[in-house]
Amino acid sequence: MSLKFAFLACALAALSLAVSRPACARESLRVVAWDGYADADIVAEFERRFNADVEVTYVNSDDDLWDKINGNNGGEYDVFAVNTAELQRYIDKRLSVAIDINAIGNHARQLPRFQHLEAIPGLVRDGKVYAIPYAYSEMGLIYNRREVKNIPQSMAEMWNPEYRGRVLAYNTSNHNFSIAGLLLGSGNPFRLSDAEFSLAAKQLVKLRRNVLTFYTSPEEAVKLFSGNKIALVFGNYGTQQVKALKEAGADIGYVIPREGALAWLDCWAVSRGAKNRKLAEMWINYMLEKKASDRLTAGHGLANTVTLFPTSRRNDKIIWLEPVENPAKRKALWDRIMSGETLAAF
Repeated sequence: MSLKFAFLACALAALSLAVSRPACARESLRVVAWDGYADADIVAEFERRFNADVEVTYVNSDDDLWDKINGNNGGEYDVFAVNTAELQRYIDKRLSVAIDINAIGNHARQLPRFQHLEAIPGLVRDGKVYAIPYAYSEMGLIYNRREVKNIPQSMAEMWNPEYRGRVLAYNTSNHNFSIAGLLLGSGNPFRLSDAEFSLAAKQLVKLRRNVLTFYTSPEEAVKLFSGNKIALVFGNYGTQQVKALKEAGADIGYVIPREGALAWLDCWAVSRGAKNRKLAEMWINYMLEKKASDRLTAGHGLANTVTLFPTSRRNDKIIWLEPVENPAKRKALWDRIMSGETLAAF
């Protein structure tokens, strides 16, 4: 073969190889999220803007999330949404990695209460940031405008004899003991002493006397509210629950008590198994844009970390959830309370 033809053959082979390759390879991102956190149009915009393919896997419980991220040591996913209380075990097992806060430029746009990450329990460890706040909901107090004369100022109103049989509370051990501890003046409602446990249990027995029933879902609460002369509701699902009640035609108000309201805070975190950490951080930064954040509020009734929720005030006292001292003990005591044991038993 002549030199000329050899050169031509090589050129054609190179051209064929170039054509067989994509002009610009697309990155891929594997996201684990809760329903409403990654709506299709929001995902499509990210894919277009960053030339990436996004695969979203939805979870419906903390246990489900743990199984997915913990499986294969986090190697199957890149970025995931997790609340601050749950985040700790991911950090402990090194399933999540530190985030470069300098890559999250939209953090500067977040509301003041989210500007100082060190002030939010669980986000920073050993000077490293492990998650960026995204969505939250307080567990405030919902009141029936037709049944309550004055706007309640404290969660203690649920114990008011005036509302006996007209209170809806949530069937949970952890939150109820934390609320009781908060009202008793505990220094840390998530870390009750033995003496505080006893006092809190007695308070919850008294609450049981005032409650019509303990609901387990927002839908159940709406039905109970609609079918009874309910005065007060402990809003375990917060603003989502307010939205559902209002859509059902309930004339309600919603307040953050003066002692503060427990609140969960969901954040974006990066998995140890992330194939492209920079793309994962781009996702986090993108989700803090106004369009994505406002979708949480308008479409799903959740408060976001960029724009103030319509019913919120900047000085509302919010107490972010933390891991509790003894979940098993709280559950055992709560089961006794629900079974009907009297004050003397505690």
